[in-house]
Amino acid sequence: MRVAVITLAAGRARHLRLQQDGLAAGARTPDHYVVVSMSDPAVHEVVAGRQPAAETVTVPLSAAGRLPLAAARNAGAKRALAAGAELLVFLDVDCVPGEHMLARYADTARADALLCGTVAYLPPPPREGYRLGTISSLASPHPGRPAPAKTEVIRSGDHRLFWSLSFAVTAGTWRKVGGFCEDYTGYGGEDTDFALTAATRGVDLWWVGGAPAYHQYHPVSRPPVEHLDDILRNGALFKGRWGTWPMKGWLHHFADLGLVVHESHSDNWYKTRDARQTDHESGRPG
Repeated sequence: MRVAVITLAAGRARHLRLQQDGLAAGARTPDHYVVVSMSDPAVHEVVAGRQPAAETVTVPLSAAGRLPLAAARNAGAKRALAAGAELLVFLDVDCVPGEHMLARYADTARADALLCGTVAYLPPPPREGYRLGTISSLASPHPGRPAPAKTEVIRSGDHRLFWSLSFAVTAGTWRKVGGFCEDYTGYGGEDTDFALTAATRGVDLWWVGGAPAYHQYHPVSRPPVEHLDDILRNGALFKGRWGTWPMKGWLHHFADLGLVVHESHSDNWYKTRDARQTDHESGRPG
């Protein structure tokens, strides 16, 4: 089985280098490594001359300057399939693959199955950076997702728990799902949409033990207020397609901060006047 790894990058050069190192050190290395640059001209230089050899593909930002995450994943998959990939492994740029991640995905892969390995969120790195040999001891798998034993596979998973940090799908199953909906731009919603589309087309969700990835630390906002506009826009798109809102936890956090309000009769979320005023004063579009 020819295995392609696809990752998206915009900045995060240090994270991308360690991911490439992790792939090179794995028990199985990818047959094809596609790095999709989202309007970041430095990506090619970051991966050039290193192993595994990477092919770079460039996807422009949306007209509004938002990251085209869905379109970039589709572009990476298209290039990998054109090169003969039989298994597509999508790995977030912040994620370092475990030693046996690719081998476990390849051994487990079946038609009509969406495969997800565990992801552990690492603490801040020491001054000298993370070391591949000890990275697995630094954190446990995220408690919000199933964590099967090394040789275990949990089938019939909840598609709403799917996340795009680390997952794999056969070429045939990818074509059956149809890729990611490119109407989503910026942060949030496109991965849950993909998973629900997979469910409607008879694709099961499997949690695969022994296929870990390790998410490198970077500062984040909780809730992610910098993505408020993206979450509202993509959430409304998702509701139009599926009849319900995604990312409700973040929406309720925003409501607690007085940034959004829920209109119960229409089941819609809107920015508050205070949030729009803050956008106006800061010069941000609101």
